[in-house]
Amino acid sequence: MTAFDLRRPPEQDVIDDCVHCGFCLDACPTYALWGMEADSPRGRIVLIGDALAPDAQMSDQLVTHLDRCLGCMACVTACPSGVKYDRLIERARPQVERHHRRPVAERALRRLLYATLPHPARLRILKPFIGLGRRHRVRALMPTSLRTLTDVAPRASGGAAPSLPERTPAVGEQRGRVGLLLGCVQRVFYADVHRATIDVLAAEGFEVLAPPRLGCCGALELHGGAEDAAIGRARQTIEAFAALGVDRVVVNAAGCGSAMKGFGELLGDERARVFSAKVCDISELLASITPRAPRGPLALRVAYHDACHLAHAQGVRTQPRALLRSIPELELLEVSTEPGMCCGSAGIYNLVQPQAAAELGERKARNLLATGADAIAAGNPGCAAQLDLHLRRLGRPLPIRHPIELLAESIAAT
Repeated sequence: MTAFDLRRPPEQDVIDDCVHCGFCLDACPTYALWGMEADSPRGRIVLIGDALAPDAQMSDQLVTHLDRCLGCMACVTACPSGVKYDRLIERARPQVERHHRRPVAERALRRLLYATLPHPARLRILKPFIGLGRRHRVRALMPTSLRTLTDVAPRASGGAAPSLPERTPAVGEQRGRVGLLLGCVQRVFYADVHRATIDVLAAEGFEVLAPPRLGCCGALELHGGAEDAAIGRARQTIEAFAALGVDRVVVNAAGCGSAMKGFGELLGDERARVFSAKVCDISELLASITPRAPRGPLALRVAYHDACHLAHAQGVRTQPRALLRSIPELELLEVSTEPGMCCGSAGIYNLVQPQAAAELGERKARNLLATGADAIAAGNPGCAAQLDLHLRRLGRPLPIRHPIELLAESIAAT
């Protein structure tokens, strides 16, 4: 026996691809924070390899250093040998959850997160209580974990969330039918992003189908190692879109898109692989077509933030920038210091590893402020919430918009 069971264990041949060259070190957020070999990608690969040895045990050291990994996949981008670290970490984490007994407080926090975040109806109920939890007198009565939850939760926009239609016809001649994932956190806290996505797609000639009863795609649970729940949600997601007969499945949340593009590997069947091939980020789809809808001017200086699960996991970097550059009078600014470094959100990371996440969040916020931007564009709800928190803590809040919101505003300005 090894520390891992035979259910999708990390693959030895992937481990063997690592030549320990060290190119991953500068890219890794936790190595940048602490400078510890075990908190670098190649160090974690060694620990995972050791756990595959006969008679190896699930050690506290292994769990600690895997837990500290953000899963940002910056190392995948940096690696000259093409090591699929994403496959290793996503296979190792479920093993930890099956074979390591966490302390009571850790188990309780994870249960709370999985019982709330992937459930839109429950999140809607919690929204007013999150705002209440930010008040000083209430915070003093809350345990640390709940204070962290209220801190990092997205700030609810004023008023009721906009109504999101199940079907939106194309404007003018139709050139495609697409499905839109509404999901969980994005649907409840950033519904304006969905509204903008629907408006732009329709204006560009796409019929948009958004299945309302489909909730979380499973990305949050997959990222945290709750594999059974993630697999169940993956199958539900595939089934919901299969019934619609769409050409593409569009996603406007980087973490969701990354997970859905990996359903083929997660489920290991042909149906899942066919589905994953249809998934695309909204910027990928729009950058692949000739625009129809005219763009009006937006006089803004905008710094673009690369969400890790868009840039590193999906390799989508140029497309969001191309959409922003298509807006007249918008000046696109680039982060010059540590541009590929994670902001610390990383699924549930800023809730289960709050100190490391806070250090990375402040670091990223300062680097964005250094651009002199009027606003920040970010393609992931977790990043938007994390950046908003740390910009506020620095006393310099900025508007944070999804690129599709800025594009929708530009089209509406014509």
